[in-house]
Amino acid sequence: MNKGKAYIIGAGPGDFELLTLKAKRVIENADCIIYDRLISPNILDLPKSTAELIYLGKENTEGGLIQDEINQTLVKKCLEGKNVARVKGGDPFVFGRGGEEIDALVENGISFEVIPGITSSISVPAYAGIPVTHRGLARSFHVFTGHTMENGKWHNFENIAKLEGTLVFLMGVKNLDLIVSDLIKNGKSSKTPVAIIEKGATRKQRVSVGTLENILKIAEKNKVKSPAITIIGEVVNLRETFSWFEPKESSKKILITRDKKQAKEMSKLVLNKGGIPIELPFIEIEELKISTENLKKYSAILFNSPNGVKSFFKNIEDMRILANIKIGAVGAKTKEVLESLKIVPDFMPEEYMVDRLAEEVVKFTNRNNNILIVTSDISPADLDKYNSLYERNYEKIVAYNTKKIKVAKDEINEKFEDIDIITFLSSSTVEAFYESINGDLKVLENKKIASIGPMTSETLRKYGIKVDYEAKKYTAEGLLDVIF
Repeated sequence: MNKGKAYIIGAGPGDFELLTLKAKRVIENADCIIYDRLISPNILDLPKSTAELIYLGKENTEGGLIQDEINQTLVKKCLEGKNVARVKGGDPFVFGRGGEEIDALVENGISFEVIPGITSSISVPAYAGIPVTHRGLARSFHVFTGHTMENGKWHNFENIAKLEGTLVFLMGVKNLDLIVSDLIKNGKSSKTPVAIIEKGATRKQRVSVGTLENILKIAEKNKVKSPAITIIGEVVNLRETFSWFEPKESSKKILITRDKKQAKEMSKLVLNKGGIPIELPFIEIEELKISTENLKKYSAILFNSPNGVKSFFKNIEDMRILANIKIGAVGAKTKEVLESLKIVPDFMPEEYMVDRLAEEVVKFTNRNNNILIVTSDISPADLDKYNSLYERNYEKIVAYNTKKIKVAKDEINEKFEDIDIITFLSSSTVEAFYESINGDLKVLENKKIASIGPMTSETLRKYGIKVDYEAKKYTAEGLLDVIF
């Protein structure tokens, strides 16, 4: 039996760019990805399309049965002959229970490799402006789990309280009262500075600072939740000077509802504007295999979306087949994608509508010429009308399908808790959203709605949704320009 290989991978803290190059390469080539809740969601864009993704997160538990399930799943998939990337937040050996997973692999004769990750015990404090060591303040640091053992045993705080270096407790929110009381009881000064860092190294990072004597009240007031780590020691006082990564409370939280691949591009634009992107796709773009054998019969080819361009040109083996064919484009983004392929459109109507494109091509063609419109399965292109009006033979080819995604109401409610503005970049996205919420517009209370243009705005209003922002330039960039 051919066994696969397991890779025990540390994904680092919340910042996707802190993933190591080696981890990225292995994840991209793995047959199966087993991952937990603490990894950056961007990591899940790396696997190949055929990879099996298995979520096994422990939420706020201490492992137990779920760890046994992880071990068994890891072994099972390797025995199926798959190369498995076991991806976990932080480092596999810093309270990541990577050793237990390796024990299970060794027992079954499965080869493995360990790819260390940047542990949250040093990286998260660094993102909060707190060095774990500093000359004159802390010559050492000590990392502890914030969980009690399965048998109920706890740390020896009589020894821990005497340590002069920085104390770092991972996963310690649940037992914060025990940590604080045991340190003070065993001689640690109640004036010792404390910082609790929630969702470290992410755009939702939040830091609560106090001392051992008041941190419990501060944590309760701030409603501190896991995942969080606790830093105890004089180095906490350096935060005021060393702070560099501070997500602003005023930063606009933007929901991106477009296709998953395009959502990533838009998220980068939101970040560049100083906003916080949250992705929740309501549509999926499915590129299709199309025939390009008879393209020479057309005098012009019209593209009414960037997706049409991308899908169409994936089917083109030799660009010379387009020689002497006029090219028309709807919208600046469609033009931009064409130009990235070294195709300069001959014309682009001022109005971003396929009707205007069909009208504009008349200036570049003759009566009875064949004209091809490259579009989607839900295109509004009215071929009979164009043929009648302009005395040409308009045809269309469907280069991609737009599939609506039914998103669970619970997931929508969870995502919408922290949202300020919801962006819609197509009518199909609006329709998929409306169907997902079953027409219940209560989820939109206190939310602003942003539309990419008049057609999308019309669809929003049809469903009784007020439009607060409408792009002047009908692109993602144009929409963000009116938001920020």
